Amino acid sequence: MKSLRDLELKGKRVLMRVDFNVPTDKENNILDDAKIAAALPSIQYILQQGGRLILMSHLGRPGGKKNGKYSLDKVAAHLSALLNLPVAMIHDCIGDEVLQAASRLQDGQVLLLENVRYYEGEEKNDPEFSRQLASLGDVFINDAFGTAHRAHSSTTGIADYLPAYAGFLMENEVAMLRKVLGEGEKPRMAILGGAKVADKLGLIHNLLDKMDIILIGGGMANTFLKALGNNVGNSLCEDKLLDQARNLIQAAQSKNVRLVFPQDVVIAEAISADAVAEVVDVDGVGADMMILDIGPQTIAEFEKLIKEARTIVWNGPMGVFEYEQFAQGTRAITQALADSPATTVIGGGDTSVIVHDLGLEDGITHISTGGGATLEFLEGIALPGVAVCE
Repeated sequence: MKSLRDLELKGKRVLMRVDFNVPTDKENNILDDAKIAAALPSIQYILQQGGRLILMSHLGRPGGKKNGKYSLDKVAAHLSALLNLPVAMIHDCIGDEVLQAASRLQDGQVLLLENVRYYEGEEKNDPEFSRQLASLGDVFINDAFGTAHRAHSSTTGIADYLPAYAGFLMENEVAMLRKVLGEGEKPRMAILGGAKVADKLGLIHNLLDKMDIILIGGGMANTFLKALGNNVGNSLCEDKLLDQARNLIQAAQSKNVRLVFPQDVVIAEAISADAVAEVVDVDGVGADMMILDIGPQTIAEFEKLIKEARTIVWNGPMGVFEYEQFAQGTRAITQALADSPATTVIGGGDTSVIVHDLGLEDGITHISTGGGATLEFLEGIALPGVAVCE
């Protein structure tokens, strides 16, 4: 990719897409600033080089209408505190007032535009909206990997009007995922969890050509367990995909890839804080029970295999981790990855939240800022936000 490092930035208006779509409470207070912190290296570099920085982001789903609930004003204040510099905030992202504010910027100053999703043209990748955004800058930097799978005006459309380059975060995300897929030391392992097989069919197919071993947990494991002849009771299961699950198992065998499923599971009659949990072998799930986590034998087997791997990517929890009695599998896998000497990559989404909640970030080689973008990249899908920087 064309890199931010390739540019002479002094005196240039640098229009940069960042991903400041952070979780907030009802008063718009920021609950987790990880995405803002991830953008700091690119921001600081541009300012140190004398660039005149104009930042764009979305927040939430305002549906193409201005809505104070989704304003970036508190993001601006938080970014200012992180940088220890003034961050000017303007309450629009296009128009004469915005153009004037961008034109007034001096070397080393930063301006944050209001939520680009206040306009329907953003998600429609409308050429006129893209052109108006592009008029604010001299060069376009995409540093928002979390939205790289979206062909929106602020992620790709601007590149029709300005030269496009990748920021440091975008570069690092792509480099780490490429390493996992093709360049990482063997044995290479993928750990997949989460609710549905349907969301990960293409991903598993692609990983069969990249990985030596794939561990399957979470709700998606239920479909495979049923395809193998086990009763899964009232568990989440995608019966329409049983044949595809069997085909994947056969494809893994033909490619000499180990697909590893739970041996034992944690079950309960309901998903609730007071549900009584019980551990059973996978062939012992009652008709009125639900599989809600991997069991201790499975945890031990997964931990053993993790110790043997040298490159690992993980996406999706092992169980309904929001409840204490169904969180042990996810916690154990997180700890095993943190203790592993392997190159470890966490694929965004819930999995990243778990790592942060457990305070194990320092033990992980790379935590992706993109959930959907990471999955599509690992599936082998070309990401529009990456393509414009190549």
